[in-house]
Amino acid sequence: MRAEQLTDAVAVHGEGPVWWPDGSGLRWVDMLAGDVLSLGGDGAVHRRHVGDVAAVLRPRRGGGAVLAVERGFALEDADGTVRPLDPVWRDPGVRMNDGACDPDGRFWAGSMAYDQAPGAAAMYRLDPDGSVRQVFGDLTVSNGLDWSPDGTLAYYADTSTHRVDVFDYDRDGGLTGRRPFVTLDDDANPDGLTVDSEGGVWVALYGAGSVHRYDATGRLDAVVEVPTAQVTACTLGGPELDQLFITTSREGMDDGEDPLAGALFGVGVGVRGQPVRAFGG
Repeated sequence: MRAEQLTDAVAVHGEGPVWWPDGSGLRWVDMLAGDVLSLGGDGAVHRRHVGDVAAVLRPRRGGGAVLAVERGFALEDADGTVRPLDPVWRDPGVRMNDGACDPDGRFWAGSMAYDQAPGAAAMYRLDPDGSVRQVFGDLTVSNGLDWSPDGTLAYYADTSTHRVDVFDYDRDGGLTGRRPFVTLDDDANPDGLTVDSEGGVWVALYGAGSVHRYDATGRLDAVVEVPTAQVTACTLGGPELDQLFITTSREGMDDGEDPLAGALFGVGVGVRGQPVRAFGG
């Protein structure tokens, strides 16, 4: 399959696409600009600034959104007001990166050092009562995270490992039993990911200009080609949840080096995604 360009190069570092549950369409972030982007029904892209960094967002069950921002979390109310929570750390060399909500309405987000220092990152969890905890550390570039349809497994990529791992999940234990799901070549960089309704795992490969789908056994069974190399993340959306939306980045590129980098891409893939899991707070 080959993805088609849906927008101009609207983002420097596009990330974190999510299909919003109220029918309003796709949202994603221009991460280092601190902006949330949304795609209108007419194809127009709308932009809203929410902070120095907008790493990832998910809907809240009562309306609005939860966001991972540079050093922690923020809540967007239904009226659009954004309220940053207390910073989780003070180190200016570390920022939030990717994340997702679990089946019990808790928001997990992982960090990374700006210089990608090995072991400097960690995974954090924001609970509906507003409490935050570090759940594990010794990460480098914490990236894609999503749950299986039955909620018992979670798939995760720390890009520096060149693997996608799988955890067991339950409410009390959280993420346990981490083990490799797919091991890639040393030059392959797994970034954002999403899990479809059949348990297939779609993984954006940064630098490779592609998204791979692995079935529930870890077998590669589909490839989506993207006509720009720095592919960052993907999600399934659209009215039937069968359209794969793909974000890209032009971070680190010279002006004019790749006119498609930073655009949003899409392709029909013939399998449905899961409705997005929302934050319970």
